[in-house]
Amino acid sequence: MLRDSHLADTADRHGFVVVAPDGGIPAGRGFVWNIPGVPTVTGSLPRNDARDDVAYLAGLVDRLVATGCVEAKRVYVTGLSGGGRMASWLGCVETRRFAAIAPVVGLRAGRPLASDRTQADPMTCRPRVPLPILTFAGDADTTNPISGGGASYWQYGQAIALQRWAVLNRCSAPYARNLSATVYEQGYVGCQGGATVAARVTRGGQHSWSVVDNEAMWAFLSRHLR
Repeated sequence: MLRDSHLADTADRHGFVVVAPDGGIPAGRGFVWNIPGVPTVTGSLPRNDARDDVAYLAGLVDRLVATGCVEAKRVYVTGLSGGGRMASWLGCVETRRFAAIAPVVGLRAGRPLASDRTQADPMTCRPRVPLPILTFAGDADTTNPISGGGASYWQYGQAIALQRWAVLNRCSAPYARNLSATVYEQGYVGCQGGATVAARVTRGGQHSWSVVDNEAMWAFLSRHLR
């Protein structure tokens, strides 16, 4: 993912640190993240003895801060697909460690509601403070479709996730705009503490980092401090 995202090149241009940890559950040729109560891409819940990836990532941030590698007030998280879902989960449960998040083809606002999986379960995402969010997606993504459906870990659509984060961030107004012939943005403004919620969607974009504008991502993240 580090290779495909070219984030190291973006970091070199702008002078920030990129840290690229791996998930703790072996799957195929790589690894997947242990998101509590959420099936992995295999369709199964993580085993009870699987690594606690939330604790692992929280500890990693704390170690980087303690050793002086990063500033505590300038820590952000992004990731693609399962990494995007983990970034979203960290936004739900670890807001004191992250100033903003930028999930890619993976924005969530907690687990799907058990009684209606087209909706987000509000009890599973209760951040302590508002959290700025910029997500990237493609409207031709069949793995994590922005309209919802798909695998058991997905189900509710991107609009539902945006709406839920808008409630959590106490936003006052939705908006939508075209950024180019191939990219549009929708989201919410008037949010507490300037914690805007936005999605940039590429028309015809699929399930890959190609839907991301790294410069726009960093411009957004770098504006926010915890």
